[in-house]
Amino acid sequence: MNSLQQSKYFAGAIIISLIISIFFLWLVDAPLVETAKLLVEGAFGTNQRIGDTSMIWVPLLLASASLVVTFSAGLWNIGVEGQIVAGAVAATFIAREVEGSTVVVLALMVIGGFVGGALWGLLVGVLRVKGGVNEIFGGIGLNFVATGLIVYLVIGPWSREGVASTGGTEPFRAEAWFPTIDGLRASPLALVIAFLALASVMFLLSRTNFGLRLRATGKNSLAANRFGIATSRYLLMAFIIGGGIAGLAGVTQAGAVYHRLVPSISGGYGFLAILIVLLARFRGLWVIPIALFFATIAMGSFQWQLRLGLHSALGGVIQGVLVLSVVLVMGYREVRQLRQQSISRNDTTS
Repeated sequence: MNSLQQSKYFAGAIIISLIISIFFLWLVDAPLVETAKLLVEGAFGTNQRIGDTSMIWVPLLLASASLVVTFSAGLWNIGVEGQIVAGAVAATFIAREVEGSTVVVLALMVIGGFVGGALWGLLVGVLRVKGGVNEIFGGIGLNFVATGLIVYLVIGPWSREGVASTGGTEPFRAEAWFPTIDGLRASPLALVIAFLALASVMFLLSRTNFGLRLRATGKNSLAANRFGIATSRYLLMAFIIGGGIAGLAGVTQAGAVYHRLVPSISGGYGFLAILIVLLARFRGLWVIPIALFFATIAMGSFQWQLRLGLHSALGGVIQGVLVLSVVLVMGYREVRQLRQQSISRNDTTS
């Protein structure tokens, strides 16, 4: 099926999701025009909101870039949330322990966050390759471990002096804060890191021999192994690279958004990125607008609650409807394509 036909199916899925979303809004007596207007205003109505939306966009881009790598290897890296946390923990350790100029501290935080996420991803990979544990179960288990670790650090070794609270650690020193644009609360450095990571992933997968072998492993690991590709090594490398990129999302959350370590540092962005990558059909370029759309809903839907009395969770419902519509329509496309191929083979045989 050519790209034009794929685009038609995708457009059809978008239309279906819009119709269902409008139906949900009608059920809760939400004025359609006002709801759409508040969504845009809530995400882009002021400089501050633009900055806040962009800082939701950053971890979504990074988590999505991470998942593009692992999905290309045929892996469901559900442990991306834990890898985000691991990157944030590593960056926090450096922010607390290393003294130096802003350039040195931030550079070490970025490197440390990548390494922290990569090591956490490697744990999932080792469980998968060496222990035979499905990456979904291994990832979910390590997500719980990461959550427990961050709570322990916040209320234990890194707790605020004289305060027994899970609210977070002491704020970082100024040298460990990502520079921001005045009035926007957006960090150009965080945006650069996100786009560089995504561009690097796209180049790696489409322009290198490593990317070709990784995608071959994901398509058919048995066939790839017979052609001499060390599939186990490529699976581990996918987890290392994907985990490292996810760790960068933790760095930006800690250094550019919260300026400290908090238990909710991952923000659920890893799970949301799974939906984004599925919508993007594992293509890095499509991740950019889709992640921005999801960031717009995440930020703008708060205005629904403030101005219309609608719960902000309605934004999550619309996101889910969009993903479900695309998955169902694309699944129908695949089934139809397989049936057509089967009919063609039968005609040829007869």
